[in-house]
Amino acid sequence: MAVTKTIPVTAAVREETAEKPPNRFRQAFPQYAAISPFFILFAVFGAFPILFSIWISFHSWDGIGAMKFVGFEQYSYLLGDPKFWQAIGNTMIIWVLSTVPMLLLALVIANALHNATRFRTFYRIAYFIPNVTSVVAVTLVFGSIFSNNFGLLNAFLQSIGLGKVEWLTQPWGIKIAIATIVTWRWVGYNAIIFLAGLQAISADVYEAAKVDGASPRQTFWRITVPMLRPVILFTAVTSTIGGLQIFTESRVLFGDTNNIGGPGDAGMTIVSYLYQSAFIKNQFGYGAAIGWALFILIVLFSIINWRLIGGNDSERLTSRAKRRADRKIAVQKGAAK
Repeated sequence: MAVTKTIPVTAAVREETAEKPPNRFRQAFPQYAAISPFFILFAVFGAFPILFSIWISFHSWDGIGAMKFVGFEQYSYLLGDPKFWQAIGNTMIIWVLSTVPMLLLALVIANALHNATRFRTFYRIAYFIPNVTSVVAVTLVFGSIFSNNFGLLNAFLQSIGLGKVEWLTQPWGIKIAIATIVTWRWVGYNAIIFLAGLQAISADVYEAAKVDGASPRQTFWRITVPMLRPVILFTAVTSTIGGLQIFTESRVLFGDTNNIGGPGDAGMTIVSYLYQSAFIKNQFGYGAAIGWALFILIVLFSIINWRLIGGNDSERLTSRAKRRADRKIAVQKGAAK
C-alpha cells in the first residue's frame, strides 16, 4: 500500500507567500501619504491656475457667461495694442531706473558692511527692515514725499531755491517716484545677499592681493566683483523678475480705478494693465494672454542676464588669456618696428 506524503497547510502558505513579491505601493503608501498635502495644494493652487490661464487665453470670457473659443485672436490683438506696448515701455524704464542703481548701491553697502568693525549687526537689521515693511504703507509714505503741493521733496527743493516738480503728474516724475520706492525697498535685501557672498570669499585671496601691491579699488573690481559673479547673477535675475512684475507701487500711488496708471498712464506697468483688463474690464481671456506675454518677457530677460553675467567660466578665462596674449604680441610687434 503506497503512502502519500501530505504537506502541512501552514508550510504551503509559507512557501506561497515567500514566492509572492511584496507590494511596493503598500510599503511606500505611508511615505506618499505624508508628502501628499504639498502635491494636493500645489495641484489645486499652482498647477490648475496655470493650466486654466492657458486655456482661457484662447477664449473670450467675462468670468460669468459661457466661454467663446477665439484661438490666437487675443495674442494677435495684443501685438497691435498700443496700451500694451506703452505698459511694456513704462515697465522697462522703471526697471532700469530702479534695478541698476539698486544693485550698485547694494554692492557698495555690502562691501561697507563687510569691512565694518562696529555695530555690524545693527546695520544689517537696519538695511533689511524695508524689505519686511508693508509695501502699501511704504508707498503711502513715499506718496506724501513726492506729493505735488505738500510733498517733503518739493519743500526741500524750494528751501534751497529750486522750483517744485510735478512728480505725480509728469511722466518722468511718476516713473522716478515708483523706481525710488522699489529701490528703497529692495536695496537692503540685495545688500544682505551680496554680504553673504563676500563672506564666502577667502581672506587669503585679499591678503595675497595686498602683498602684490593691489590698491583697494583694484581689489574690488578684479577680485571681489569677479568672485561675486554667481551672486550678482542671482540678484540680477531675481531683480529682473520682480522689476517686470511691479504692480503694488503704482496701484497704491494712484488709487483711481479708472486711471490705474496715473495721468497719461505713465505709471501703468504690465501687471497693472493685466489687472485692469481682467478684473476691471472683465476681459479674463485677454488678461491671461497678457500674463503669458509677461512670462515670455521674463524668460527672455533672464536668458539675457545669464548670457551677460553668467556663462562658462573656462570660456571666459580662455578668452581673457587670448586677449592678453594678443595685446602682448601687438606691443612686441610695435616695439620691434
